[in-house]
Amino acid sequence: MMPRHLIPAVLALGLTAVPASAWLSRNNLVVVPEGGNTFNIPYRGRSGDNEFWCAAGDYVQNFLGLPGSTRIWRLSEPPRRQGEGIRFSLSPEGAASRTGLAVFSSGPPGSVLALTATGVCPPRSGRFSNN
Repeated sequence: MMPRHLIPAVLALGLTAVPASAWLSRNNLVVVPEGGNTFNIPYRGRSGDNEFWCAAGDYVQNFLGLPGSTRIWRLSEPPRRQGEGIRFSLSPEGAASRTGLAVFSSGPPGSVLALTATGVCPPRSGRFSNN
């Protein structure tokens, strides 16, 4: 029998479980590789397009180790419906017609640089931040 004091912790782990191949971005969105150059960021509570792009840029630069000049393409056509995530790719095949972001970009429609994507991340705060 499990001790009573461990039950809340076990329940919390079950509610936040993610696939083994998934990566947790700095803004707490889950990034799930789909194979090849494609990855999905599932809906995980109230989030706008900026949060999804932040997670995509973070994943590309900090998990894949690619430079900020890497172009990320949105595959899911905006606007995103409530409760849906967004699919991204590192290649233009099947790209959406626009990013869904309110940023000025000189690149092809439906894409931004990884550096631009992380630029829409909220500033880090808390006792371990550099701010």
